[in-house]
Amino acid sequence: MIAIDKAAGLPDEQRIVMTGVGLTSPNGNDIESLREGLLNCRSGVQPYEIRYVGETLAGICDFPATQYQSRKDARRGTRAGAVGIWAANEAVQRSGIDWENVDRSRVGIYIGVTEHGNVETENEIYAIKGFDYDTQFWSHHHNPRTVANNPAGEIALNMGITGPHYTIGAACAAGNVGIIQGVQMLRLGECDLAIAGGVSESIRTFGIFASFKSQGALAFHEDPQKACRPFDRDRNGIVVSEGACLYVLERLSDAKKRGAQILAEIVSYAVNTDATDFVLPNPERQAQCVEMALQRAGLPADEIDIVSTHATGTASGDAQECQALRKVFEGSERTHFNNTKSFIGHTMGAAGALELAGNLPSLDDKVCHPTINLDNVDPECELKGLVMNQPRELNRVRYLLNNSFGMLGINSVLIVRKA
Repeated sequence: MIAIDKAAGLPDEQRIVMTGVGLTSPNGNDIESLREGLLNCRSGVQPYEIRYVGETLAGICDFPATQYQSRKDARRGTRAGAVGIWAANEAVQRSGIDWENVDRSRVGIYIGVTEHGNVETENEIYAIKGFDYDTQFWSHHHNPRTVANNPAGEIALNMGITGPHYTIGAACAAGNVGIIQGVQMLRLGECDLAIAGGVSESIRTFGIFASFKSQGALAFHEDPQKACRPFDRDRNGIVVSEGACLYVLERLSDAKKRGAQILAEIVSYAVNTDATDFVLPNPERQAQCVEMALQRAGLPADEIDIVSTHATGTASGDAQECQALRKVFEGSERTHFNNTKSFIGHTMGAAGALELAGNLPSLDDKVCHPTINLDNVDPECELKGLVMNQPRELNRVRYLLNNSFGMLGINSVLIVRKA
């Protein structure tokens, strides 16, 4: 197959670029800190204790939550809203756009989430139990905290954005899907600027930990930094993490007009569904999703320089994804594979967007960050080009492919290229 790169043939009004990124992660609160941790093989996983589950491990974000919102608003709102507000404001600041003069009725907010409302519901039930379940002690803030559009709505209120806002429930594929929605809405002319990506407050709910623990899918290790070990023969589950990563997306024509610094251009994407199981992935459908994204881009597999894998550290999930990747990239000599969850755990709804951010600097420095904690590769997870334990300098990095998959069989793939 000859590389065509169909996106390059589109008019500038249909080409979508990233001009700003804001994030909070277990490894830092900006792309520079996240990247520094990835290149220095530093894990952000730490001990964590949550009621009813007890001692466990998690990826925890530490950012100045009241930098962009008042303490009162932070108390009234949600953790998902707080991480989203931080990331959205940081993304706009870093985009260099003249925010004071932006028509905010033409700004869209598209936030991917895994789940939302569990934290607040659990906390309210826990609190009301101490008052013999008397509902007069139930918070009147509960409903706006738990409605499905909450994280995007909190961002809209905080930033005075009057264009469309909504959240996209796409399980752990949500970070990619939020970006994809932003691309589509810009191309349709529904907005002129999109704030898009994913957020997660997952570590604040004991239900997620309890569920993974009951499945035998919650990672443990005497050294917390070694707990998340995708592809390793001794991997034993997921490290649950929180985080957020949002991008400012613009049409290339608008970005050129204002002389914006472009982080990357979004070349292609794909979303499909396994339709086979609640939890277990389907490698055939995952491979089809990757192939769809490549076909839409007009790119052969060997044009992809780095594949950011979804692998979470579970026995079946990692092996199934590798089976899909071997099918698509068989014979691709240039393609390298890495995994960001090994550093920060699984940030659920934020995962796709955060993991893409960790790889974006590769377009400039030509360094592929590794998968860490990979001491003994599981034979079922062998991938030619898998970068292990130390960063690797590459001859060329032009295209990145970002995998992000989720429960109930949702698969998402995003391809970006050097601007």
